[in-house]
Amino acid sequence: MDGFLRKRGKLLSGPVAFVLGLGLLSPAFGPKGAAAMVMAVWMALWWVFRPVDIAVTSMLPIVINAVFDLIPAAHVISQYFSEIVVLLLGADLLCLTWHTTGLDRRISVRVLCNIGSSMKQQVFAWLAVSTVLSVFLPNVVVAAILCPIAVAMLEFLGDGQVDRRMAMPILLAIGWGSGIGGFGSPIGGSANLVAISYLENLLGHEFMYVDWVVRFLPILVLIAALNLVFLWHYTPDVHAHGSRDYFRKSYAAFGPMKRGERIGLWLFVLAAVLVFLRPLYDGLVPGLKPAYSFLCCGFCMFFLHDENAKPMLTWKYAEHNIMWGMMFLFASGMALGRVMIETGVVDTLAAMLASCHLAGGLGTVAAFVVFASCMSEVSSNTAAVSIALPIVLSISAALGLDPVAYVLVVIVAANCAYVLPVSTRAIPVGFGLDAATQIRLGLRLTVLNMIVTTVVGYLCLRFIPQFEQL
Repeated sequence: MDGFLRKRGKLLSGPVAFVLGLGLLSPAFGPKGAAAMVMAVWMALWWVFRPVDIAVTSMLPIVINAVFDLIPAAHVISQYFSEIVVLLLGADLLCLTWHTTGLDRRISVRVLCNIGSSMKQQVFAWLAVSTVLSVFLPNVVVAAILCPIAVAMLEFLGDGQVDRRMAMPILLAIGWGSGIGGFGSPIGGSANLVAISYLENLLGHEFMYVDWVVRFLPILVLIAALNLVFLWHYTPDVHAHGSRDYFRKSYAAFGPMKRGERIGLWLFVLAAVLVFLRPLYDGLVPGLKPAYSFLCCGFCMFFLHDENAKPMLTWKYAEHNIMWGMMFLFASGMALGRVMIETGVVDTLAAMLASCHLAGGLGTVAAFVVFASCMSEVSSNTAAVSIALPIVLSISAALGLDPVAYVLVVIVAANCAYVLPVSTRAIPVGFGLDAATQIRLGLRLTVLNMIVTTVVGYLCLRFIPQFEQL
């Protein structure tokens, strides 16, 4: 009986919070804005308590929008098959062939040969690789590449079963690392290109990419170190079974790569290279964006054959093994952000921020950091930058402040989101990371990151005049 009541309590937590929130927030945000705000609360509660599957929770934006008519339905539905969802589908099709051919086991053992069995070494390696790759590749691509490799490695170590204690810090390292690395270079994500557009309009001349790297790379190293120390604190004191010699012997037992493995590997590499080299051919093939590069390569798997003349992939197998839930989860964050923007929630929050009587200095930096971080949590870093920068510029102009330093700090804050399983953070959850664990630990890391970003931003503003001289 107690278990039944507890399950019902978890199920009712979302609707009860929604009804209460509507009454409390409607005066400030209006009925539609309040519904958008408390929809986010409802989703967070169900992600934590898990009364239903996370994929079911991910459909809430569609349901609530249909009932309350918050924004045009097409604006919500379109998020569930956006270009990024297409990218995830293509990457998933490619990775399915890794499992059918055994390539995932080969790669995972090879990784273990290089990294070793220490969990702290594992966390360091996965965080470093994901951070560095996301400096050059889209965050979602990096997470989609690394998560299946990590899970395959964990399954190998557990004889087909993934040890959740080992998986938690590794998947968090990939999710968080692929998020923060984006601000390491201008090509790390579309949010950076939005920011550069604002900076060039503000400065009246071209923004040199080297100026970006000089300012942001030291901050990225600091933020990555914070992430590493935080993850090490929650890394269990266990070792993966086996030594480097054991893994090397296991790798040798695989023998030479088979035709199917080579096809799976090279098509995945081709998709990643096409993403990276996109600036070289975008004029010739303007429609071949990263999402479609991955889908085209995944599509080819249904027609190519392995060494046994069998198709690399069949639709029957793909239909049952594609991670549909992960795609719903990712899309739900985009849909939630769209609803919050179009219902005026963001405008209301911006007006509240503008009314805080900011005067420049530490308090202003802190306010901008918190605002940008919160916007990035419920939408995407691109949306957060697009929302936050106009507000920063208008407040800076009203206060007679040079806005450049504040803009740069906001870019860092918008690229550092750790809590809700939306956007890039949805991918590790789709691969088995507990959403409640991500929310719980992400909240703690977010507070630490806000403090560090605020302090570093203020010190740069106060003591390094060259920081804002572009």
